[in-house]
Amino acid sequence: MPATVKRPLAEALGQVLAAPLTALTDLPSFDTSAMDGWALAGPGPWRLPAPGKGERTARGILAGDGRAAPLADGHAVRIATGAPVPPGTTAVLRTEHGVVDESGGVGSWLRARPAHPVVPGQDIRPRGQECVEGDRLLSAGTLITPAVLGLAAAAGYDELETARKPCVEVLVVGDELLTAGLPESGRIRDALGPMLGPWLAALGAEVLATRHVPDDAEALYAAVVEASSADLVLTTGGTAAGPVDHVHPTLRRLGAELLVDGVAVRPGHPMLLARLPRGGVDGGEPQRAGRKRRTAKRPAPEHPLPHQYLVGLPGNPLAAVAGLLTLAEPLLHGLSARPAPGAPGSAAPLAAAVPGHARDTRLVPVAHRGGEAVPLRFSGPAMLRGLALADGLAAIPPGGVERGEAVEVLRLPWAAANPDTRPPGAADGWSPAPPGLRGGRPTTPPRSTP
Repeated sequence: MPATVKRPLAEALGQVLAAPLTALTDLPSFDTSAMDGWALAGPGPWRLPAPGKGERTARGILAGDGRAAPLADGHAVRIATGAPVPPGTTAVLRTEHGVVDESGGVGSWLRARPAHPVVPGQDIRPRGQECVEGDRLLSAGTLITPAVLGLAAAAGYDELETARKPCVEVLVVGDELLTAGLPESGRIRDALGPMLGPWLAALGAEVLATRHVPDDAEALYAAVVEASSADLVLTTGGTAAGPVDHVHPTLRRLGAELLVDGVAVRPGHPMLLARLPRGGVDGGEPQRAGRKRRTAKRPAPEHPLPHQYLVGLPGNPLAAVAGLLTLAEPLLHGLSARPAPGAPGSAAPLAAAVPGHARDTRLVPVAHRGGEAVPLRFSGPAMLRGLALADGLAAIPPGGVERGEAVEVLRLPWAAANPDTRPPGAADGWSPAPPGLRGGRPTTPPRSTP
């Protein structure tokens, strides 16, 4: 169960309900007029109040007025939208549907226009029409949108019980990474540091810090221990078995339980998921080593979750995104009670054939255009150019997929906001029928195939 926090309505936007939203009152809480016009009692014509009977009588009944005097049969009174209808009201006649007749010489009379006969109950919102006190309006786990805030206020709430956002620390590992300027001398720009924090925030996480850690076993161990207040530690790089891949040794030293150790997907197969003991393990005092650059760290959560998790992402950018979507995102949804955005994926026919890996599922950036998923070029594990144009990742089964076949597509958080709807061209996507196709499949795989 996620920890919960009570928040005023003004601070609850974007949070998740930790408990069902139950109506504290009937909605509406009294019979109200749905239109500007006249409240009527019985059949017409209806006598209107005589002039000079007070300001309230002259202006009629307005929204916010207290309980009105009962309305006698055969009488009518002016009423505004949202005003409480007086006892004895049988219908409301809209202003444009009534005619006031003053020709009789004795007071004024109201008549309905012939084209708009009065039906009992018309334009009255009865008490409890939307809900009655005690009705369950929304379930726990509902994302709090502006509409949810409005409903909560109408239902009588001043604050909401929300699920605390899971807290995440990001550790970007690698001696070769630069945080500014152009690549030089064998070093490259860090693409994951600027990308992962905002992506995690979009998934409902509270990012405490993004830190850069050198390729050093002691430095990585120290960084993970220092992140003990986070619910999730996200590392990038170091998950394979190379000479400077220190994630697995660090997890063993911490006494972590390895839940996922590699996934049959390309790119991203070295990803992992582990559960760490809260409070750490006596693995020896960590030695601080090498450089460590960090953002300002936010305060630790007041109510930590019972377990801490570590998701190890591969160091290549697109491979890291694969791990983010398939391991980190579902975990964050579970930790926060935040609902997944619809089904895990949606099926779409491919606009072009896509080669597959011999054994593993392949994730390829695609853009939805004209009812099809267009595979994008630049889909290698170290590339982000295709992802920048994509609104999803297509899951290509082993062996590949022919043009027109439907595949599952994992939607990206910004899918609905991507303004790029240009027809695919050689610059950003595979043409549905590019040169070199035989039977709908490229004669040789693209160079970016992992």
